[in-house]
Amino acid sequence: MRALAANAFTLLIVLGLAAAGLAAYGQRMFTGPGPHQEERVFVAPRGATLDQIAERLEAEELISSARLFRIGARYAGKAGALRFGEYRVPAGASMREILDLLASGRSIQYAITIPEGLTSWEVVEVLRASDLLSGEIDSIPAEGALAPETYSVQRGDSRAALLERMQDLQRRTLALAWEGRADGLTLRSPEEALVLASLIEKETGQPGERGLVSAVFHNRLRQGMRLQSDPTIIYGITEGRGPLGRDIRRSDITRATAWNTYAIDGLPPTPIANPGRDAIVAAVRPDASDALYFVADGTGGHAFARTLAEHNRNVAAWRAIERSRAAE
Repeated sequence: MRALAANAFTLLIVLGLAAAGLAAYGQRMFTGPGPHQEERVFVAPRGATLDQIAERLEAEELISSARLFRIGARYAGKAGALRFGEYRVPAGASMREILDLLASGRSIQYAITIPEGLTSWEVVEVLRASDLLSGEIDSIPAEGALAPETYSVQRGDSRAALLERMQDLQRRTLALAWEGRADGLTLRSPEEALVLASLIEKETGQPGERGLVSAVFHNRLRQGMRLQSDPTIIYGITEGRGPLGRDIRRSDITRATAWNTYAIDGLPPTPIANPGRDAIVAAVRPDASDALYFVADGTGGHAFARTLAEHNRNVAAWRAIERSRAAE
């Protein structure tokens, strides 16, 4: 009996040592270098389970054992913490390092830039053309509602979610600008400020001119003059769905549309593009100027005038530049 007990005790010791050895081996495997010899990119799909991610890691030869990766993840309390995304896995990264990386959410980030002055339709087309994003866009946001900016995204991000980010940023930008508006504005609401900002954005790409262009529009509104902004002619024809594709014709100037400020009084009913922060600020804080007119000056900027006679001279100078360029 004593011999039997001694043998059982010995067996328990052997089994314990074997288990300890197996655990130590598993620990070395889990924390030791991985099989890949170069940096690799791994994609954890949205909604994937721990089992699916582990099998995918093994199939792509980033780890040596999916089973051991699953055990290690559960032991570390991270079985449900793995986040979808595209990850840059360093050469020779251990299972532990890969687990920590996938749980951190430090996925590869990409930049999507939305320039100032695009219409909402054009912004949606940019997002639809991006192979980084996923999902459908059910409707085009209101004109002017999207903030031009460079956005950080990861592969697989939702197009609809990015549009929500753009709208949220534009709401906050407009609210902050309206709060800091100058006294005595002709504008009655943040919505009108956004409309005017869109005209400023389309009229000039020169940062130093935005305040002057704003002043001209404010002065005209104050005096009951029509704004006569060429970009509103174009928007009235295209309604923001791409470029006009030709020069403005004389018949376009008199064409009655809801946006054509040669044909309507005051501001258009909606913005004609998505203005950036600087244009929005210019709309509510115009420069101090009594100018009523501006026209291109041939340098990429504009010549501003207080009187019609002065403006006509500036227009004649611009026409001469246009003829010279055509001759060349």
